[in-house]
Amino acid sequence: MKLSKDNCPWDKITIARSSYLKGRIGWQGLRASEFIEEGPYLVTGTNFLGGKIRWDSCYHVSEARFAEAEYIHLKDGDVLITKDGTIGKVALVDNCPDKAVLNSGIFLLRCKDGSYEHRFMYHVLCSHLFRKFLEDNLAGSTIQHLYQNVFEKFSFPIPRQEEQTKIAEVLSTVDRAIEQAEALIAKQQRIKTGLMQDLLTKGIDEHGNLRSEATHEFKDSPLGRIPVEWEVSLLDALAVRGSGHTPNKLRLSYWNGGIKWVSLADSRKLDDLYITDTEKEISELGIKNSSAVLHPAGTVILSRDAGVGKSAILASEMAVSQHFMAWRCKLQKLDNVYLYYWLQREKPRFEGIASGSTIVTIGLQFFREYLIAAPREVDEQETISMKLKEADEAITRSTKFAEKLGKLKVALMQDLLTGKKRVTPYSKRLQRNNLCPMNTK
Repeated sequence: MKLSKDNCPWDKITIARSSYLKGRIGWQGLRASEFIEEGPYLVTGTNFLGGKIRWDSCYHVSEARFAEAEYIHLKDGDVLITKDGTIGKVALVDNCPDKAVLNSGIFLLRCKDGSYEHRFMYHVLCSHLFRKFLEDNLAGSTIQHLYQNVFEKFSFPIPRQEEQTKIAEVLSTVDRAIEQAEALIAKQQRIKTGLMQDLLTKGIDEHGNLRSEATHEFKDSPLGRIPVEWEVSLLDALAVRGSGHTPNKLRLSYWNGGIKWVSLADSRKLDDLYITDTEKEISELGIKNSSAVLHPAGTVILSRDAGVGKSAILASEMAVSQHFMAWRCKLQKLDNVYLYYWLQREKPRFEGIASGSTIVTIGLQFFREYLIAAPREVDEQETISMKLKEADEAITRSTKFAEKLGKLKVALMQDLLTGKKRVTPYSKRLQRNNLCPMNTK
């Protein structure tokens, strides 16, 4: 087989040669005040979700407005791509209403010569091939806009229709698997939220059942109704409160000394149960010559500004910056995992009360007076912690699987859309992993 200079076994075609490409010519005086509750659908880029159109989120326009732009009336199978704002969002039109039209920020793409299948083109526009084209043609531009005369120059490899269909089927199968995994994660997160609300307000009785006021005795407290087996206490009564400090940044000897130091640079690692490593380290000299202290493994930390309300448990001995609070739970008083989940549930409250002109923050006085409701018996706290950890572990497993699927899709697109590898081996591989229909050859 003769290969092109980029080792592609297929010929390339351009958008200009192969496609009907149209976008709205101006707004024709259309104003937001003209949007109505019913009527023809007006599709904008904000209606794109997961490569589809969320029809229930679309605006509607009058029949007269719809009739003005016949050249961008939509039908099933159309490929849409945003050309303004967030450039390059792609959607494949499905379940199209009888009447739907585009706004001015989207191109409509249809094959005009039978050279490509629309599902195949959707994946091409989602791929590294088109990302590279955008980077090359928009680099250095002060106005982020994809012009039609530029888009028309995009060229892409094109196999025979039969192979296009198989490639689109494989990639769409992985897309569906990713969509299902993301839906499962969202469901698991809702379950966890509900568990936190129930377990951190009602607890679990000695028989392993969730308490309710219909079957168990509750009492009033400063934090609302709680089981009689629980108490509301100052957090300071149940844990030793500490804080953090930043050594002098100009003293090089204070830094890179092997002591893990949690700072705002680690924000993305917070809101997981444990933090195991840090972006920066300090030295013993830095500890000695500053107010920084070493907090033991198991200490619960909370960001009180710039990412307020994020929390985690230290997996090993670490220091923290001044942006964090730290609590070392007292034995037989408070389980540290229970405290972590309590703080997680309180995160919206922390975000709501944070104040400040440039950096939102929660003052130390707030934490001196901070109340927590908890079972008197640590055993019950630990049982609650275990159930919430199990919910988190389920989310982690699903998230890792979704990430694995995402990497698989990237690899498939790089191989299949360039002809580097052919579709049949991948179809069989997906079958073995229950990701591909069994009739795929």
